[in-house]
Amino acid sequence: MRLEIASKGLRNGINYEALLVLSLVIGFGGSFISLAISKWMAKRSTGARVITQPANAAESWLVNTVERQARQAGIETPEIAIYDAPDMNAFATGARRNSALVAVSTGLLQGMPKEEVEAVLAHEVSHVANGDMVTLTLIQGVVNTFVIFLSRVIGHFVDRVILRNEQGYGIGYFGAVIAAQLLLGILASIIVMWVSRYREFRADAGSAKLNGREPMINALARLERGRPGELPEALQAFGISGGAKQKMMRLFMSHPPIPERIEALRRV
Repeated sequence: MRLEIASKGLRNGINYEALLVLSLVIGFGGSFISLAISKWMAKRSTGARVITQPANAAESWLVNTVERQARQAGIETPEIAIYDAPDMNAFATGARRNSALVAVSTGLLQGMPKEEVEAVLAHEVSHVANGDMVTLTLIQGVVNTFVIFLSRVIGHFVDRVILRNEQGYGIGYFGAVIAAQLLLGILASIIVMWVSRYREFRADAGSAKLNGREPMINALARLERGRPGELPEALQAFGISGGAKQKMMRLFMSHPPIPERIEALRRV
């Protein structure tokens, strides 16, 4: 009898098909908009300067290195940029493999020897070649969709079945939606961060393939000894190191601990 009441309560006043469509639009819409403007946001938030014409030998070397690695990886040369920051970091972003951006900090260029900078560049080029930006966007869209959909189903269940409210949605619905969205959002973040950590191992292996294993191991070791690179929050998952995220619980880290990355490279 209770199951019958619960089933009737869930069917009463909820259109699953319409809710799923709305959840898909909201869940994927925000993710794809973020991806579409990712290069513009990255340049704006870091002050990165795209090298259109190398102004010195260091910039010429940087452009030539990324061009060579892009050819090896089978992609078109990304936009290449430098941004002013004392931290040693680099990132790649962009909506498509053949329309990406690779940026490095002045701290990275000044704090690492060329062979290690080359390894970091190969890591970022591997992110582009692997389509990691699109992959994370799709994963984020999927989990966003489920969070929006399930939180409203839970709210409807609480309002109609538990509280027996038959007249519109009451405070129970909205309270349950908010609570469910917070809890499901945490679970969604764990999934997205797991994917992010996995793709870091893949990009490290890509760097080893393009540029050799030891330079990447040395670069990671230097990052561990040095000051962790800090990027704007929206770009932290795309950087070479996890920065402040490494101080948080493992489940919410965008990057694996550097010793684990080095150990994985030694097994390549």
